[in-house]
Amino acid sequence: MKKFKFNKNSIVSTATILAVSLALTLVGPTALFAASPARINLGSAGNFVILAKTGISTTGSTFITGDIGLSPAAASYLTGFALTLPAASAFSTSAQVVGKIYAPGYANPTPSNLTTAVLDMQTAYTDAAGRASDVTELGAGNIGGLTLAPGVYKWGTGVTIPTDVTLSGGANDIWIFIIAQNLNISSATKVILSGGAQANNIFWVVAGQTTIGTTAVFNGNILDQTTIVLNTGAQLNGRALAQAAVTLDANAVTLSTTSIASTPNPTPTPNSTPTPSPTPTPNQIACTMEAMQCPNGSYVSRQGPTCAFAACPVITSQPSISSADGRKAALQAQLNGLLATLQSLQTQARGLNSSAGASTFGQQVRMIANNLGNGSRENNVKILQQFLISQNKGSAAQALGNVGATAYFGGMTRAALAEFQASVGISPALGNFGAITRAYLSSHY
Repeated sequence: MKKFKFNKNSIVSTATILAVSLALTLVGPTALFAASPARINLGSAGNFVILAKTGISTTGSTFITGDIGLSPAAASYLTGFALTLPAASAFSTSAQVVGKIYAPGYANPTPSNLTTAVLDMQTAYTDAAGRASDVTELGAGNIGGLTLAPGVYKWGTGVTIPTDVTLSGGANDIWIFIIAQNLNISSATKVILSGGAQANNIFWVVAGQTTIGTTAVFNGNILDQTTIVLNTGAQLNGRALAQAAVTLDANAVTLSTTSIASTPNPTPTPNSTPTPSPTPTPNQIACTMEAMQCPNGSYVSRQGPTCAFAACPVITSQPSISSADGRKAALQAQLNGLLATLQSLQTQARGLNSSAGASTFGQQVRMIANNLGNGSRENNVKILQQFLISQNKGSAAQALGNVGATAYFGGMTRAALAEFQASVGISPALGNFGAITRAYLSSHY
């Protein structure tokens, strides 16, 4: 397979450009080589595995290794983590996070630190988006199946990765992908690292939304000007730094500061016996960023010189929520309780409204001294209509309520009055307002 070198400092003839274009068209997946650019400085934003401005949410059995930060949105916009916040603490914790969780309302110095981190994130995005490109519009935005060398790649459109893409280079090489629209990675697709390439040295700079498909494996730092979405079971080895929100669904997200396995391994089954990896050296691959579920429902990752899974926590008492199903059941029970409370409050409100209406209009309707029936048109009719609407005894009253008090006694008013009379035992319930009805109202309102 022929390899072509793109160098922004070299003079390339028109004939060479045509030859390269023809080769890319005819040969297919090709390794593209460019000079490794300078690294993007993340500043204090680099301390976080996930950093967002408007919200971070998760559903399912998400497991995160690294710190999480949210600002300026409040901690209430950190949803799905079941946070534990000790009194006067600068951070909260979660069973789903091996790390600390920070929000603006926590104790000092968290608020100022978060403000600085968000500014650093935005500065890093501006720096990265403004880098001069080595390669532009590669694959018309479709880079699936390619092997890419270090360099700066830029697109004026969105980018899709429908099949595996490989980043090939050394441990100190840098990749920067600048995308003017959305970045979409298809389900079960991988960003594969080879030759010692490190996820920490890869930067995906996205102006639109980043979407990582179901069970996809993604390597690198995402600097997104909007939102980052990880679909069910997707894995991210790197950082999710979003100027809007980050949405998770049963994902594994791991802060990467050293190299990542070239070919990601599948997540082991719960309680499986891990196979220790060789002790890493500067030129070798470090531990894979996978997780193992423990009997108590928590997760542990590979660590140490042998890359063995960390020991599961000792269970001293039966946890109240020991699995995803248990958490789901507990949340559902809490939701049911809230719904019941809401229904109770709504019933009380309706009762208060009804009582207030009955009291007000009841006093007025008792003052009506003349008989009312079809064709009557006066203020007394309006008072009677308001009273019938406030009583809401059935469909006729509801129909009258939809029209409102018109001060005209027609068939609709007659039906509502007959409905009221029948409901309270006035006989005959003919829908005429006369002595019998007035007597009932005088004794009951």
